[in-house]
Amino acid sequence: MVADQLVRAGIGHLRIVDRDFVELSNLQRQSLFTEYDVEQHLPKAVAACERLQQVNSTVTIEPVVADADFSNLPGMAADVNLILDGTDNFEIRYLINDVALELAIPWIFTGCTGSSGQVMPVLPGKGPCLRCVMPQPPPPGSTETCDTAGVLGPAIGVISSLQAALALRLLATATEQLQPRMTVVDVWNGRFRDVEVAHLTEQTLCPACQQGERLWLRGSRRASSTTLCGRNAVQIVPAEPLQVSLQELGRRLQASGDVLTSRFLVRLIPSPETEPTSDEHPQMEITVFSDGRAIIKGTSDPAVARTLYSRYIGG
Repeated sequence: MVADQLVRAGIGHLRIVDRDFVELSNLQRQSLFTEYDVEQHLPKAVAACERLQQVNSTVTIEPVVADADFSNLPGMAADVNLILDGTDNFEIRYLINDVALELAIPWIFTGCTGSSGQVMPVLPGKGPCLRCVMPQPPPPGSTETCDTAGVLGPAIGVISSLQAALALRLLATATEQLQPRMTVVDVWNGRFRDVEVAHLTEQTLCPACQQGERLWLRGSRRASSTTLCGRNAVQIVPAEPLQVSLQELGRRLQASGDVLTSRFLVRLIPSPETEPTSDEHPQMEITVFSDGRAIIKGTSDPAVARTLYSRYIGG
């Protein structure tokens, strides 16, 4: 929705980065895609580009099918004026924050779950960054994701429109005219709330924007993945050992498929409605341990495993 509004507004160049393919479950809220894109197994970046080029042929649209990480995101962001967060997990958002601070590029943080969402501009050197507001990302399994809690399509529309409006202001006017604040919206209850965050820059002595720390950009806070030989499985290990509430995680995953919860682990077999199976896409099985480590069975592709981890576990 953000890409559609900006292309219709006539921005000069848009680079879309995404590692995933279009799935049927995306169509409820991702308005660029159609059932044809699902049938053709098109990468999201390519499908979005094809649609947007029909909307406004004067805009240069560059699709990048890649798993954005600390090794390639600085290069992809080096020549842009603004970075827009359309992501679904905190690890990539903290990396975007590091890259934006390092390159002195404004970015807009957004997120949606259920019927609510939030949006906040980050202006390097002129206001608080993401780590001023949230010094550390929430542990995996401690917050809902759009796949475990659902997301209301109109909530995406409202948050995306606020983000697009901020983007146009940042591109067209001086950043000094923007006040650092986070806008929180719940469309189900019709509530809008502005949270003042300008004071956090000095109060927190933020290690990122005040002291130059770049943990995610250096790769030291990146979750690692290892393909398990002969098992058609990938192990995901958080950057630091965590303490996950297995009972709480198991409860949150109940709506996503068959769940087994024990003292030692939570095992999820996603339902066919959420993860359709075929010869090309076999049945997945996700096992999470109390330290946040997970084994994703049914793939040997680390990118696919990370996508499933973000989708169901979060973090």
